[in-house]
Amino acid sequence: MSQNHYQVLGVSPSASAPDIKRAYKRLAVQYHPDKHGGSTLYEELFKAVATAYHVLGDPGRRAQYDYQLQVAARRAEDARRQQQYQQHSQRVYGVPMPPPAPLRTRPPAGAQERHYRPIPRQKVQFTRRDYWVAALAALGFLLFILSVKVTMDHVSGVRNYERGVAAYAQANFEGAHSYFTDALHFKPGYEPALRRRGEVEQLALRNYAAALRDYRAALPDATAPHHAKLWLRMGQCWASLQQPDSAQLAYQQALQLDSTVARAGLLRGEFLLFERQQFAPAAKLFSQALRHAPAQSRLQARLLTFRGLAQFKLRQFDGAQSDYWDVLTITPRSGQVYFLLGRVAQQQRRPEQACDYFQKAILQGYGFARAARDTTCARTGRPVGQVMEAKR
Repeated sequence: MSQNHYQVLGVSPSASAPDIKRAYKRLAVQYHPDKHGGSTLYEELFKAVATAYHVLGDPGRRAQYDYQLQVAARRAEDARRQQQYQQHSQRVYGVPMPPPAPLRTRPPAGAQERHYRPIPRQKVQFTRRDYWVAALAALGFLLFILSVKVTMDHVSGVRNYERGVAAYAQANFEGAHSYFTDALHFKPGYEPALRRRGEVEQLALRNYAAALRDYRAALPDATAPHHAKLWLRMGQCWASLQQPDSAQLAYQQALQLDSTVARAGLLRGEFLLFERQQFAPAAKLFSQALRHAPAQSRLQARLLTFRGLAQFKLRQFDGAQSDYWDVLTITPRSGQVYFLLGRVAQQQRRPEQACDYFQKAILQGYGFARAARDTTCARTGRPVGQVMEAKR
């Protein structure tokens, strides 16, 4: 028996069952491992207390255990009595004493008397398995280094891109361009950084050739919503570089990819209206773009103005007049729109109304309406002074 259960619980062999139970509860709480951070020492003590109570807490097991203690005590007493009569030449445990060590007849030999024989080195031989293990270990190490580098480059690239976006939002375009360039240094071909840097180069730095390069590089990896916008941006760069044919092809490509890109429709329709004199296709493009233009925006106002011009050229004067009035709800102080309304009134043979529109255009600062007003008001027989007085 390795441990005395009475000693473990700290009670005497004559202790009552309630005393044993109280001692167990106290020690179980004291040695519980959860109170000592999972210590292995207290875990062993807790197990010993539980084992002791398992034996002593049951009357039958306790009686059997007491009998075993009595038997062990009698055996120990018999062994002690037998050892008292052992010979003095023997050890306490009955084992004979070891023989005495032999006496030396001379001191140990010196170094000069010893003979050394070199041990030949064995040639190390590598098997094919050893070479494979070494190659796989080297490959694993290289892959680990490569994965660490790729991860660090990705983190650095994304971090510089986010800083560039923050600088772009604060109108710090030089700083944004620098951050986007650093992001592309760590992540070459990173589409968001290429697209944003192209916008900075186009809209802020006016470096259209560099912006065009970035947009082209971003195009293969761009997501579907950005494809049409990239073609629109490239068309604007080509237009700024005096390459109208390439610009129109880009606008057309943007509209084919996404017909909701209203600005591409505006620029494409503007080319058809002023350069090609194709008024019906231009009016159709403007109408299509108007369905996707933000309400009460400058883009909507320009689309309405140009559609009104196309309808004017098609001699659809009522439609043109309606579009011009819609523009005035967005920009009520537009002298150009009043001038265009005056032209429509002239075609509708309403010279007095045209004279009034020209006068409003002049009051809003549109100087080109002055000659038209003078001519129209002279034909109606109303002096210019009377027209101004009537307006007052």
